[in-house]
Amino acid sequence: MFHKEGHKIIIITFLLVVSAILLTEYFIPVAWLKFTLQIGAIVILILILQFFRNPKRTSVPEESHIISPVDGKVVVIEEVYDKEYFKDKRIQVSIFMSPVNVHVTRYALSGEVVYSKYHPGKYLVAWHPKSSEENERTSVVVRNKVWGEVMYKQIAGAMAKRIVNYATEGSQAIQGADAGFIKFGSRVDLLLPLDSKINVNLNQKVKGGIDIIAEK
Repeated sequence: MFHKEGHKIIIITFLLVVSAILLTEYFIPVAWLKFTLQIGAIVILILILQFFRNPKRTSVPEESHIISPVDGKVVVIEEVYDKEYFKDKRIQVSIFMSPVNVHVTRYALSGEVVYSKYHPGKYLVAWHPKSSEENERTSVVVRNKVWGEVMYKQIAGAMAKRIVNYATEGSQAIQGADAGFIKFGSRVDLLLPLDSKINVNLNQKVKGGIDIIAEK
């Protein structure tokens, strides 16, 4: 199963790969060169299919849990001051996604989307400390009775050139449901209340829609 954001790219890549294979078959007389080019084209198609995969995940909504919004590795767990929305201190949990990770963004909790904003910016490597504030990103705040307000940020990396965000102000977020997509390497930050019990450790690998990041 592939994410809808990749359908157009997958079709174009498939047609280009088929064309490349046919062209090399008829116009490249050197056997080893023909084989190398054809294998290279197939590898590119496989990488595109792998990047846009969208494995089915069954999330059981639990109000007291914050689940991982993405697949990746936990690279930051620290107390920060949020200047954008909360104007106070929060616990930041950041998850880095390499190009081989699933890049679907899922809602970490259920509730009402009360804030959704796109910020143009730089394309620093996603693990750079300043990427949370200087890179292209979207900031989304979801509110419910248990957690109050929780923000997540979709942050572009050095390779990510497009962030897709489905969250609109006034809409309802459903924990584990599709909230967007980030194309080609990136990171997601969660900004949680200070009294959150963090259930993950640095360098731990997590699965979006499955693993519990924090609980009340």
